[in-house]
Amino acid sequence: MGGVSLTKGGNVSLTKQAPDLTVVMVGLGWQARRTMGAAFDLDASALLTDARGKVLSDLHFVFFNNLTSPDGSVTHLGDELIGSAHEAGGDVGDAEEITVDLAGLAPEVTKVVFPVSIYEAESRQQNFGQVSHAYIRIINQADGRELARYDLTEDASSETAMVFGELYRHAGEWKFRAIGQGYASGLRGIALDYGVNV
Repeated sequence: MGGVSLTKGGNVSLTKQAPDLTVVMVGLGWQARRTMGAAFDLDASALLTDARGKVLSDLHFVFFNNLTSPDGSVTHLGDELIGSAHEAGGDVGDAEEITVDLAGLAPEVTKVVFPVSIYEAESRQQNFGQVSHAYIRIINQADGRELARYDLTEDASSETAMVFGELYRHAGEWKFRAIGQGYASGLRGIALDYGVNV
């Protein structure tokens, strides 16, 4: 059974969906159009933020050069995983996966934000307008069940990075919000917004 399908700005309680939830796997996927130029290299990352919306430290920015948060609760499983192709439809599987141990997160972490950026977008003249079928999904690690999914639909022809969604604490529950906010300033712009020293 598929999870709750969200539209931009929508949210869902993961705790209500799976009361015993402790660890989630965040799967991110996309299809990049083949262009005459360089191949696309999209990178997912995670930002662990406090109530002010700022990262706890620069090490709480988890990406391809820093695969695990200091407390070990958030782990990036590496660049460009080849997900299992879905049956018949031949869809692309998750391109990148990040696990989040919700129970292991420090109490001061109120949010985990998931941006995706295009590597060297400026020099390769690439943007999210050339990316289709982008999505983020939240899976219960314990049983492999998809709890929530957000398919990004808007055209983002000037943006080189985008926040796909976020996990956040609210009134003792963990929730997921679909965001879909693009940045023309790339991952650097997102990192600066969340207080990372880049």
